Amino acid sequence: MTDSLAYAHDDAGAPPSRFPDYRSTVLRSPSLPLVRIPQTLTEVTGPAGCWDRLMGSALADLTTQHEGAPLGQRIIVTGHVLDEARRPVPHTVIEIWQANAAGRYIHGKDQWDAPLDPHFTGAGRVVTDGEGRYRFVTIRPGAYPWGNHRNAWRPAHIHLSLLGPAYATRLVTQLYFPDDPLIEIDPIANAVPMPYRDRLVCRFDIGITEPNWALGYRFDIVLKGRDATPLEEEA
Repeated sequence: MTDSLAYAHDDAGAPPSRFPDYRSTVLRSPSLPLVRIPQTLTEVTGPAGCWDRLMGSALADLTTQHEGAPLGQRIIVTGHVLDEARRPVPHTVIEIWQANAAGRYIHGKDQWDAPLDPHFTGAGRVVTDGEGRYRFVTIRPGAYPWGNHRNAWRPAHIHLSLLGPAYATRLVTQLYFPDDPLIEIDPIANAVPMPYRDRLVCRFDIGITEPNWALGYRFDIVLKGRDATPLEEEA
């Protein structure tokens, strides 16, 4: 008999929809039992295999989207997207969005006193190859205040959205950086209990680092199973 992988639909590592320390979840989390709406063909099918034709070529280098180079520390992020048996998930789209090196987003609602970078938009897109590998180049984002409580600061992080084969399968996670002291006091990060929270932290890798150019980090994304990366399901 072969060993089976433990898997629960309500994985203990998945962040809850209501986490009181993360104040806005109290307002937006469901207060009544959920109503299951049957999915139609639109939700369960998608343009798998033809993303380039539909969306254009991948935007895997966020540092070359403008005439000049953005400010900040250039980094390389790479890894694999894997299923519950750690098999590669090929040809899946990962969307990327993040703050700039000063911790500010290009968004009308982000008005805190930090400079915008005219050479950094903070958005990109990459497609995994046939072996489930992905790689993108960006700038390490800065921390920023977010008003959840007194002196609240979000640790440096990058948002990753995995589109999957259809809209209904879209998953979202956050990538954090090692040795960031803000992770331990951040309510969003702490909505994910330990040891699962460690799966949201990338690893520095000198083998990925390119001399005199960029630091390298590895971040594998496991979609489900006992080794799953904590993910937030999109409604």
